[in-house]
Amino acid sequence: MTSLISRIPLRSVRRACAIVALLLPLPAAAQSIGTIVVAHGGDSLWNATVRHSVAGAQTGGPVEISFLMGPEAPRARFQDAVARLEAQGVTRIVVVPLLVSSHSGHYDQIRYLAGDSVQLDDQMTHHLHMSGIERPTSKVPLHMAKALDASPEVARILTDRALLLSKTPNTDALFIVGHGPNSAEDYAAWMDNLRPVADSVKAWTGFRDVRVDMVRDDAPAPVRAEAVRRVRELIELQHLATGRNVIVVPVLVSKGSVSRDKVPNDIRGTPSIYAGEPLAPHPALARWVERRVRESVGEARVTHVRLP
Repeated sequence: MTSLISRIPLRSVRRACAIVALLLPLPAAAQSIGTIVVAHGGDSLWNATVRHSVAGAQTGGPVEISFLMGPEAPRARFQDAVARLEAQGVTRIVVVPLLVSSHSGHYDQIRYLAGDSVQLDDQMTHHLHMSGIERPTSKVPLHMAKALDASPEVARILTDRALLLSKTPNTDALFIVGHGPNSAEDYAAWMDNLRPVADSVKAWTGFRDVRVDMVRDDAPAPVRAEAVRRVRELIELQHLATGRNVIVVPVLVSKGSVSRDKVPNDIRGTPSIYAGEPLAPHPALARWVERRVRESVGEARVTHVRLP
């Protein structure tokens, strides 16, 4: 018997052990962690796409989804998600903001709901009140995670989106366009995260040139107009450098009016190719949720990220 086992390849043994481990029940400590993924919210398609992307997350415990705005927000309130998790016996909850940046009013809304000492402006407070969203009364500890920011999963998704639009990336230019914040300070913070994302995309794809900027969609009209003008100028410069149409991909969470209507209108007439596919759906988003949960509860310090 011993000689027979010794002839089994080590790789096969490891694979069998991994399968057995997946079939075993999770430890009680892992099952005690609940997760709430909080997203902006939109129409039914926007929300369904987010739900589909999050459904694959294996966090070791129950996962709820909450929306801040839109027609489904009153039925997917933050405090109700906390109550459902508490009823399932979780002893701590990780709050994962499915937002492009941690530097925004919506991120502050989620921080407020999770119990952080943050002062919301009148508009952000009004948005919560309109949907009946308020801080939960639960005593279960809430752990606040970061948004997408400079996560490598974002670069992986943008890489996949861009390569679908270009057969010769080494001769093409790529432009990554985002929604963006209102204030100059937040704009700088967004760019500080998105520049390394763009660098990773360039390294993984081999595009001749990769740039990133934002249309600042909710900013005052003159600020937005200047942002759009800059986006158009950068695309034109990339076209002049390559002599080819520029590939444009959005760094937006889900498909809505910004990706479907506003960005196409903003870049209309430029030498560009735009498909408008946002970050969701993509399996890397589930991996990102898992990693944020691990980081937040201190179960792992991730140095190598598992990407699909």
